[in-house]
Parts: sequence; C-alpha cells; structure tokens
Amino acid sequence: MRADNSQHIVEAARRRSEYTRSKAIQALRSLDAAGELVTFDAVAKQAGVSRSWLYGQPDLRAEVERLRAAYRRAPASPIPARQRTSDASLLRRLEAANTRVRQLTQENRRLRDQLAGALGEQRADRITSSQARGQR
Repeated sequence: MRADNSQHIVEAARRRSEYTRSKAIQALRSLDAAGELVTFDAVAKQAGVSRSWLYGQPDLRAEVERLRAAYRRAPASPIPARQRTSDASLLRRLEAANTRVRQLTQENRRLRDQLAGALGEQRADRITSSQARGQR
C-alpha cells in the first residue's frame, strides 16, 4: 500500500493560495498608491490572477469596490485612500479656519481704530499748529 502524501498536496495548495492573495493585495495597494483607478481588470492583470478568482474573494472584492467608489467621488485625486482626509478632520480644519478669520477680523477692527485715532491726532496737530502760526 502507498503512503498518504495528500498532506503535502494540501500544504502546497495552501501556500499557493496565500501567495496569490498576497499578489492581489499588493496590486491593490500599488494601484491605489499610484492614484490609478482600481478595477477588477487592473488588479487581475497586475497580480497575474483571474478576474473570476477576484470576484470569488469577498474581502478583496469589497476592497476593489470601495476603492473604485472612492475614485469616482474624487476623480482628480491621486491621493491614496489611506492618506485622504476624513470628514472629522475636514470639520476640525474648517473650525480652525473660522476661528482664525474671527481673530483676523478683530485685529483689523482694532488696527483701523488705531489708525483712525492716529490720523485724528495728526489732523488735530496740523489744525493747532496752523492756528498758532495764524496768531503770530
């Protein structure tokens, strides 16, 4: 009777599957980092796998669809998904900008008041000096 070598075949299949998944994940990351449109066809070509295999992997399929949707929302954005700003981050930046605008508005108002005061004093000094010259 022959020895059962099926464990070696199963192990080889598992390693091949892991290698294929890692190629597909690397292709996803590479396309996203380059700012290119992530599609099943592009990932399959870059990873050297079939599109049908990609469709059969729920997590990879979801990631391709998520990146494709993100690209459609921002077609001119070559920024990888993990570097894109979140809504919360944008809100914080907006709040900071609004606070800065309020500060600058107050500073402008204060400087205008100071300038008006300085011009008023300068005018008063000219009037006083011209009246003093007229009395001589």
